[in-house]
Amino acid sequence: MKLFHYDFNAMGTPCAIQLFAKTATRAKHVADLAIADVRRLEMRYSRYRGDSFLSKINRVAATGGSICVDAETAGLLNYAVACYQQSDGLFDITSGILRRAWRFDLNALPDDEQINALLAKVGWHKLHWQAPLLEFPLPGMEIDFGGIVKEYAVDRAAALCRSAGIQHGIVNLGGDIKIIGPRADGDPWRIGIRHPRRKEAILETLSLHEGALASSGDYERCIIVDGLRYGHVLNPHTGRPVRHLAAVSVVGEFCVVAGSAATIAMLKEDKGASWLKDLDLAHCWVDVQGKTGGSLTRVRSE
Repeated sequence: MKLFHYDFNAMGTPCAIQLFAKTATRAKHVADLAIADVRRLEMRYSRYRGDSFLSKINRVAATGGSICVDAETAGLLNYAVACYQQSDGLFDITSGILRRAWRFDLNALPDDEQINALLAKVGWHKLHWQAPLLEFPLPGMEIDFGGIVKEYAVDRAAALCRSAGIQHGIVNLGGDIKIIGPRADGDPWRIGIRHPRRKEAILETLSLHEGALASSGDYERCIIVDGLRYGHVLNPHTGRPVRHLAAVSVVGEFCVVAGSAATIAMLKEDKGASWLKDLDLAHCWVDVQGKTGGSLTRVRSE
């Protein structure tokens, strides 16, 4: 059995699928199935595509009104509701509108008036959701599945590979990872977690036979103004970036759960570490002062 590696770009990030299979033809067929589904989800839920279903939803939200959604979208919305509830309203898919103020390409801070105007349109509790009907009583709102869809796509891609007969492989969409099964010889996959402040450094190296890994941090998109770093993880209650944890990585059975847990921990600021500990998911974190912690066993640190 040989290892086949497929690189591609999707959802704005470099991606890779590695599969052990008996033939290149078999491996490529399965990889193509998985990649096609990732691209399907990107086309369906990208906020950058005017023809996506998400854009259709947000055109309704812009003017106020209601729209019926399909079962897959309903499932994503229900998961978003669960995250909203478990995070005390911090994980809020209506908060993406705040990016209109936080332009990380401009290297300048927004003013309070701009943030407050957008905050008036943020809050899951301001819309009505009763499957399959999603209603926006307040015009000008929008939703964004950015904190869910990529991780959901990872889980789906891995499940498609497994259902197609692959027993050993790994799916990696921009650092969000799901293991299909250990390497063909039974060895684990070794996965490095990058340090949030040192670009080439590895914070942790994990050996995983199964499960998923996802990370959240202030290093992906940020600006530095007067020596202070402002990351892209925005608190929907204040409209401003979180300032306590620099990065969080979580290991779980499903990538979508690991990803939302990592983001919620970031949003909980100084309570994030204790919340993760109570959640009983393996994790590690780095705060903005460089202090590290968590329950993941350290294999190597650089």
